[in-house]
Amino acid sequence: MPRGSKKGVAPDEKEAQLPTPPTQASELAGGPELAATTGGSGVLEIGPEGFGFLRGPRLLPGGSNDIYVAQSQIRRFALRTGDVIAGRVRPPREGERYPSLLWVEHVNGVSTEVAQQRPIFERLTPIHPHEQLMLATEPQILSTRLIDLIAPIGRGQRGLIVAQPKAGKTMLLKAIANGLTANHPDLSLIVLLVGERPEEVTDMRRSVKGEVIAATFDEPVEDHIRVAELTLERARRQVEHKRHVVVLMDSLTRLARAYNIAMPSSGRTLSGGIDPVALYPPKRFFGSARAIEEGGSLTILATCLVDTGSKMDDVIFEEFKGTGNMELNLDRKLAEKRIFPAIDINRSGTRREELLLDLTTLRQTYALRRMVSMMGDNDGTELMLTRMAKTTSNADFLATLGKRD
Repeated sequence: MPRGSKKGVAPDEKEAQLPTPPTQASELAGGPELAATTGGSGVLEIGPEGFGFLRGPRLLPGGSNDIYVAQSQIRRFALRTGDVIAGRVRPPREGERYPSLLWVEHVNGVSTEVAQQRPIFERLTPIHPHEQLMLATEPQILSTRLIDLIAPIGRGQRGLIVAQPKAGKTMLLKAIANGLTANHPDLSLIVLLVGERPEEVTDMRRSVKGEVIAATFDEPVEDHIRVAELTLERARRQVEHKRHVVVLMDSLTRLARAYNIAMPSSGRTLSGGIDPVALYPPKRFFGSARAIEEGGSLTILATCLVDTGSKMDDVIFEEFKGTGNMELNLDRKLAEKRIFPAIDINRSGTRREELLLDLTTLRQTYALRRMVSMMGDNDGTELMLTRMAKTTSNADFLATLGKRD
């Protein structure tokens, strides 16, 4: 958003003539406009003035699907930004720009009475991830099989995928997404692309069964920020209903760049030209990932770019290094040798992995790491992948570690 602007509805929406709030006497009780109402839905974005809009699939303002939501409706049903609202909508009257939500039928797929009883996300109790999300599907897809062993992902994981340019992070994200949808149909999967190339967005939408939300590099940074923030709020609202949500994000680096441009300057600058204040919102995004003791989880796997030639990108990585509880490092040297997945086994891992893996598998992964460490990163990874390709499951692969070829 422009420097000095407030988060919320777009300026043109503030200036436009807004619909009058619905009244019980005329509209809800069966006024002349009742017959003209239609069903409508969208993701709620509440502005600083108190009213809001239901956004369409792109989560950006200005679409033909935007629906005005009065402040009285928001207060009555305790609605929050990110709620998926379904209800009855009337067309705009003369002089009005937007259709208006008359009444709310469902909030996040449940009744308004149930939605009003939900807890607040920040008050939920975060715990260590303890239930593994298995990614492996077909034997020939080695990337997901390797992740299951050396950097297992649990429900509520906060994972950082550290990648150099052309190291294969996009292909890895697609493999992870497809593994999640195949093995865990109860998950809500969102792929968030910030500052990506348009053709990559199209490819992701055609390759992944989950929802893909994107703001491409040729769009304003304000759109990058709005899409990321509304996606996060939407995920948090789902977790409040004890649901399990996974957000795959590419990339955290570009989101931090967008905030650095859009936020008002604090007068301080870190090396690389980044304002330290611009790092707080991306940290809030990444830090939202957690397993919830009361039920539900928010898993976030976000890419972070390194060795791009930009000092700013290196500073951003250093700020996020250590904030996650899982890290997956990609090695461009392996990718240049056409060894995929180009995962640096020695530098990848998960904190408290003993909560995710059974004792036998845990000991076998320790043995695997010792073997790779003795052989060197590239040679060890190449040998492990060659052996893995000869087996049909991770259990068979681990059983071969003590054997000679």
